[in-house]
Amino acid sequence: MAVPSGADDHANAWQHDPDGLVQGTRKPQTSDGVIGKIAPTVPTFMRSFGDTSILARWQVVPGVNAVIWDENSARGKVRAYLLVVDWKAPGVAIDYANDGAVKRTAPVMDILDHDRAIAGVNGDFFDIGDTGAPIGIGRDRDRGLLNGRLSGWNSAFFFKRSGQPDIGPLTVKTTIDQHPDFTITNVNSPEVQLNRIGVYTPSWGHTSGYRVTGGQTKQVRMVVVQQGTVVRNTVKLPTGTPIKGKMLVGRGQGAKQLASLHTGTKVTVTSRVQGAPKVAITGNKFLLRDGLIEVVDDREMHPRTAIGIDRDTHRLLLLVIDGRQSFSRGYTMVELANKMIDLGADEALNLDGGGSSTMVAKKPNGVVGVINSPSDGFQRSVANALEVTYTR
Repeated sequence: MAVPSGADDHANAWQHDPDGLVQGTRKPQTSDGVIGKIAPTVPTFMRSFGDTSILARWQVVPGVNAVIWDENSARGKVRAYLLVVDWKAPGVAIDYANDGAVKRTAPVMDILDHDRAIAGVNGDFFDIGDTGAPIGIGRDRDRGLLNGRLSGWNSAFFFKRSGQPDIGPLTVKTTIDQHPDFTITNVNSPEVQLNRIGVYTPSWGHTSGYRVTGGQTKQVRMVVVQQGTVVRNTVKLPTGTPIKGKMLVGRGQGAKQLASLHTGTKVTVTSRVQGAPKVAITGNKFLLRDGLIEVVDDREMHPRTAIGIDRDTHRLLLLVIDGRQSFSRGYTMVELANKMIDLGADEALNLDGGGSSTMVAKKPNGVVGVINSPSDGFQRSVANALEVTYTR
């Protein structure tokens, strides 16, 4: 996968080490790979926010409210945007959204417009410099599972089968019924893991060639399955062609396993999301679990997007923090977690930030538009979003 322009070697390490396990690397906290400014060194007791000024407050629709405010502390000024969503309110629904194909990116406004959403925020981290695909799991209420992985990026917000929201780890297990020993790790992901097998479906869009093998052209193999039968088995990976059926891509040992699936072989590929949630989207870090802070970085400041659950009031908290601008420095991860506690969240998840952080809402004048100030100066094209829709 390519590294976005302006990113440094740390971004390279992150692309191939999504869990940040390589010793000595500093894992970027946003898809753009930018290393954030370090928060000013001040005593802990001076880090709390004192002055708070409400700039705007309005009802988006019944059950959804928006608030914009400024804060100040010894570390500097911050501007915050909050959507409070009653998930039990009549007519209100929350769903996963994208621009159609998994690897297609678009501004948040355009993504939400597909379902005429009245509000929403950007979603998962994504392969910004190459395929454009989200890194983790995406499940839509109507379209089902669009992308996912067995391990490595599984911190998720989701709606259970019962209709209750939750934040916790999710996995996508994909198997070939006739070959349970084959290890399939990814569905419509930016890159197939070395020595493993990935699955690509029509939801991915057109084929991406060797971009999904990290540029590896040898010891790779593609198998195409249509209507439960292998119709093609080749060592060549095409680019720009529609996917019909399911396409299995193997690297190294995974390619050797796929070599045994000759044309005409019966193959049943099945993907299951743990717990069968109705909606799911991932982020990179749990901010809060059971009211306890899970993050430790209180130094690096960025624009932020997060979602939290306040179980006492049956409300979702969608929070965006502006950053990289003179009027708003951004938040550290610890500050973001603390703010979620202040707002009443029991559970909270960090979504993509940096130039991706975007909040859209129906304004008091009735027009749906961007209400925060994206740090790029314009809406960045992103892979997906969380949307709020309303039916009278």
